[in-house]
Amino acid sequence: MEFIVSSSALLSHLQAISRVINPKNTIPILDCFLLELADDVLTITAADSETRLETKLNVSELTQPGSLAINAKNLLEPLRELSDQPLRININTETLEVYIYYHNGKYNFVGQKSDEFPIPRALKDSAMSLVLPTEVLFNGINRTIYATAEDELRPVMNGIYFDITDENITFVASDGHKLVRIINSSVKGDGRASFILPKKASMLLRSLLPKETGEVEIKFDENNAFIKMSNTLLICRFVEGRFPNYNSVIPQNNPNNVTLDRLDFLNALKRVNVFSNPASSLVKLEMSEDKIVVSAQDIDFLTSAEEVIPCQYNGSVMNIGFKAVFLIDILNNIPSSDVTLELSDPSRAGIVIPVENEENEDMLSLLMPMMLND
Repeated sequence: MEFIVSSSALLSHLQAISRVINPKNTIPILDCFLLELADDVLTITAADSETRLETKLNVSELTQPGSLAINAKNLLEPLRELSDQPLRININTETLEVYIYYHNGKYNFVGQKSDEFPIPRALKDSAMSLVLPTEVLFNGINRTIYATAEDELRPVMNGIYFDITDENITFVASDGHKLVRIINSSVKGDGRASFILPKKASMLLRSLLPKETGEVEIKFDENNAFIKMSNTLLICRFVEGRFPNYNSVIPQNNPNNVTLDRLDFLNALKRVNVFSNPASSLVKLEMSEDKIVVSAQDIDFLTSAEEVIPCQYNGSVMNIGFKAVFLIDILNNIPSSDVTLELSDPSRAGIVIPVENEENEDMLSLLMPMMLND
């Protein structure tokens, strides 16, 4: 098994899929890349117990097909220090010896048998298929992933919920304190379906999708998904369980509405939050007819801050408290230049919506309030 490949091309493919590999694996073979050569195409695979990434690249001077598992560090670390050049890789599939030759040197090591590498389960006959533009999938993941939880007691919150109907697709994420819901009407499913994409798989897709163009195909059954991109295939197991009824927690008919510049509000929160109690990150919003006063204090260190932002406010005079870091996260992930904050009373969740939604998109963010001491 011998082939020639560009060092930079090989490195970029390896780096893209190496994020799957866990720092500490209970199964030694999962510390490796699986290399499979056939018909001038090299398929490289990395996996953990729940997720698998496969990527393909073209090579030249194929002698004979074959496969081998190679420790990830043995491939990645030396390649990072090499300039772009052709590599000749010679693998003895019987002795498992690997020789890598470059312009002024070589290195060699011993691989592992490929048959020890785990094989993915095939999808059931009842599997469904969904094709959507790369940009839609990237935006749905990128703008919701920050709201996912890391909760061992409620694993269903540790991922992004895909709610698919024959009218639209909805992306939802929540950690119990904040919630983000994005409805995109440009994508329609063949019927009603839903699944929870794990956080790790979501983060992998977020890093891969900006390099993709065209469309992404998702084939899935009740437990697994095969997500196919141009040169990459992501296979993952869904989070098991039922996602909460997200629509039931969104308050309706909020009489108090404030519209203001998103960046002005965001930067004011960042400045004022410096002087809040580090444990709570509590900021108070005082809303009146034409202004909103953002304030925070830390009684233990006798520090405080206050800033006034002009706004358009419809409603009664009202004070409400929020965790600043959560509100900053929400504002950072809204694409619109202006936002509207909808409120009913200081004890109920506040809703943040962009004044201008992107085409075919309806975005809503929700944040639970905090108790004010005064």
